[in-house]
Amino acid sequence: MTHDRVDPPCTFTTDEARWQAVLNRDTTADGAFVYAVRSTGIYCRPTCSARRPRRENTEFYTDGDAAERAGYRACKRCRPQATSLAQRHAQAVARACRLIEASEALLSLDDLADAAGLSRFHFHRVFKATTGLTPKAYGAACRAERVREELLSSETVTEAIFDAGFSSSGRFYAASSGILGMTPERYRSGGEGMEIRFALGECALGSILVAASDEGICAISLGDDPDQLLHELQERFSAARLIPGDAGFDEWVARVVGFVEAPRLGLSLPLDIRGTAFQRRVWHALTEIPVGSTASYAEVAERIGAPRAVRAVARACAANTLAIAIPCHRVVRTDGTLSGYRWGVERKRALLEREAGHGEVASPGAAIE
Repeated sequence: MTHDRVDPPCTFTTDEARWQAVLNRDTTADGAFVYAVRSTGIYCRPTCSARRPRRENTEFYTDGDAAERAGYRACKRCRPQATSLAQRHAQAVARACRLIEASEALLSLDDLADAAGLSRFHFHRVFKATTGLTPKAYGAACRAERVREELLSSETVTEAIFDAGFSSSGRFYAASSGILGMTPERYRSGGEGMEIRFALGECALGSILVAASDEGICAISLGDDPDQLLHELQERFSAARLIPGDAGFDEWVARVVGFVEAPRLGLSLPLDIRGTAFQRRVWHALTEIPVGSTASYAEVAERIGAPRAVRAVARACAANTLAIAIPCHRVVRTDGTLSGYRWGVERKRALLEREAGHGEVASPGAAIE
């Protein structure tokens, strides 16, 4: 039986960091390296439950093969050459996600748990911890994605409903507002008749645009030219009615600007989050990166149970339209350097420098479910 390789996290690049991981039995270090003990001739996982060795007797290797080439043998207790529990869980969740994505009907929790080889309760807990969504919510997000695609390509709304896997039009219409954020007819017409409130302002990072639908904030954009920010909003909601915000909406804008200036405040405003099931998994993972911290694209991919989807994670970050509220600026390259940012790399650097002086706070936005 073969297993997908899980790329190791980038945080264990020095022997000191590796030694601390061994002392802490850090589960995130499993798969990143192994440690070998000269006095016993054995190598182990960082999480091995055996008594910790002396530092002066310890060596570190990238993997078991390297340790064995150096003459060490595998520990029989932690079995470092076998797939770790965290890796097995990630692979089980990845298999379940593929099943959900390929199925037109919503699969039962029992069916998904059986396919993953886990108990019903344990599978539900592992899936939620890995993706940030329950299996039911992930299935609903996949179905919503199919509905959006079908509505734009099918001749009638009814045809799109059944092609997307709904057993009745009544069941779909009962859920259509939550799925699309609007009626299906309005969605087909590009949001015609939809009202989007917006306001432009200034903050420490330049111009800022905040826009909201009836569901919540649907855009937070940063830039140098406010007219360009407004033009981009008009292109995104080409058939909607854009309405300058009133005094009440200006309070929302002030809270967003306040969050830019002081991330420790958090942002307790409703968000209108529109994205595919995969994008929502990525965005949820981003909201769990603490203020003042960063994660690599590979680490985010591993956290959502899709370690090979590094490029897809990068594309999901680029598709984010809620600057700061969904903190894609906290995602960096594996070597820690900054990569592209929708609103400019210099703003990304400024945000990270601003946040570096703050401690861990609650998630900055509404939960992505």
